[in-house]
Amino acid sequence: MAKSSKPMTASCRCGQVGFAIRGAPIMHVACYCTSCRTAGREFEQTLGSLPVVADDGGTDLVLYRKDRVFQAAGADRLSEHRLKPDSPTRRMIATCCNTPMLLEFTKGHWLTFYRDRLPEEIPALEMRVMTEDKPAAVTLHNDLPNHATRSSKFMWKLLSSWAAMGFRRPQVTW
Repeated sequence: MAKSSKPMTASCRCGQVGFAIRGAPIMHVACYCTSCRTAGREFEQTLGSLPVVADDGGTDLVLYRKDRVFQAAGADRLSEHRLKPDSPTRRMIATCCNTPMLLEFTKGHWLTFYRDRLPEEIPALEMRVMTEDKPAAVTLHNDLPNHATRSSKFMWKLLSSWAAMGFRRPQVTW
């Protein structure tokens, strides 16, 4: 998707919370870290939300530059969830329908949307990361690169997108 193209919409299940996103994602990954799995299970147990963690322990995520994401509706219906009070990672939940929407690494330049909040037309899954944390009983397929931690390609994509932003870190106000 080119910069000037029509924005993509990311929305909660009931449609009261929405984001407009311009441009292509930084990347599309499945994360197996303990943090993503813990938060996902908490959402299911305490909010009764739809699962965001797959049966194999992965969380399907799509990363976008902060300067390409705009709150379109329902900012007053967003609530943050942190695993620890001082965690730099906050997950945003649409309270109208208890839908996990996205993660923000507050010290970073990107936002990470849960894949099921986005329409179908995004690039295919590129890699699996943090697989050293996957459940012991899970055997991953070799159809994609499987990285024990964050790969050099993962880090390069983040650094390249940050450079394209002039090394800015836009503040999210919602």
